[in-house]
Amino acid sequence: MNAMRHFTKLSVLAALTIAAASCGDVSTTGRAPVYLTIDSINGIAGGASEGSPTSTLLSDVQSLDTKPDPCSVTSPCPTIYNDNGEATFHLSEKDITSLAGPTSNNQVTITRYHVAYRRADGRNTPGVDVPYPFDGAITVTVPPTSSAKVGFELVRHAAKMESPLVQLVANHTFITTLAEVTFYGQDAVGNSIQAVGSIQVDFGNFADR
Repeated sequence: MNAMRHFTKLSVLAALTIAAASCGDVSTTGRAPVYLTIDSINGIAGGASEGSPTSTLLSDVQSLDTKPDPCSVTSPCPTIYNDNGEATFHLSEKDITSLAGPTSNNQVTITRYHVAYRRADGRNTPGVDVPYPFDGAITVTVPPTSSAKVGFELVRHAAKMESPLVQLVANHTFITTLAEVTFYGQDAVGNSIQAVGSIQVDFGNFADR
């Protein structure tokens, strides 16, 4: 009988420990009562005729422009363009049992983002295997009950002039990366909040459109 009671106490303790750990996972996301949810991240290829948003970005390391003058079909101008991203957000309440719903205090203003690139093969040295990570500034406010969209720079001009991208102009190989984008902001009462999303970015000297 004593052994049975001891087993029951251990079972209850284990259940409480698991429950506490689950609550802890929620608490580590910050003090804000809402999550910042990324609905989508798309890439927009730069160029003389900017592309449409796509779920995978083909980032051209060099474009041969035939206009304006003095560029022409017979004497195209090698040109570098940056590539942009486009993200859509909404807010989700942490307390799913709440009946009150979010208020204007819960709106989140995003002011900064960070982009880091990595490869599936584990070769992730910046400036050797992948472009350098960077931080950028944006400002967009996500309302409490609807979505918001914002554009941002996903691949910098400078990255295409540095290793390992600059070598792709001549060697006609490709580098496939996962760009991890972290967005940082605050709700209306000052609670910090962040969210992370990813998009595949393939780098190469692609055929000009």
